[in-house]
Amino acid sequence: MSVLELSALVAAGVAAGFINTVAGGGSVISIPIMVEIIGAGLTNGTLRVAILLQNISGVAGFARGKAIPWGMVAPLLVPTTAGAVAGAWLATRLSAGDLKKVFAVAVVLVAVSVLIKPKGWDRIAEPRLRQPWTSLVFLGVGFYGGFVQAGVGFLFLAALVPGLGLGLVKGNGAKVALILGYLPFALLLFISADQVHWGAGALVGAGSMVGALLASTLAVKKGAGWIRWVLVAAAIAAALRMLLA
Repeated sequence: MSVLELSALVAAGVAAGFINTVAGGGSVISIPIMVEIIGAGLTNGTLRVAILLQNISGVAGFARGKAIPWGMVAPLLVPTTAGAVAGAWLATRLSAGDLKKVFAVAVVLVAVSVLIKPKGWDRIAEPRLRQPWTSLVFLGVGFYGGFVQAGVGFLFLAALVPGLGLGLVKGNGAKVALILGYLPFALLLFISADQVHWGAGALVGAGSMVGALLASTLAVKKGAGWIRWVLVAAAIAAALRMLLA
């Protein structure tokens, strides 16, 4: 890879980490850049390396603040991981062309979802999901996470906050713990399929950690509005390029 490509991967990580911190959905920035540089066939697996680094830091931070409800997370790891393994297995069977189409649809859906501001998510509520629906929902969310990963955090929050009655803080803590729980298993499948570019994953991951640290240090609060619109515009442009290229 050229110096320009290496720099682009780091920049993509910084942008994704920053946007994930202030708005969410930063993968719609990193995925198109990774597709351009390493190809769609390697992007899906390589992205998991970067996300793994992010979530190791995330779990450590939430754990220090005692914001991870481990008693609730533990039983959810089984259906979530089972779904993720199935999703990752299917993803490794797709061609690079099919993956580009999947990414194109995913980045638009994720970008649109960041415009939605759910009401009532800032308070603890009565759980809406009961067994066996809880296991089925997390099986489905895990499948999506293993298959595409981009935007899976929104699905987890929808299942954890209004679904299981957690507040946003513990909901986010549970989210990062569940993602970290299934990622190694999904990553192993991509490794066995030779669909991981370790150098690119490390660069994007390092950049994303810097971006997240920058956003939290600056405590950006009023910037999320315009960032959402930039995210949507960038996602639509990237999706069109992936579909028409």
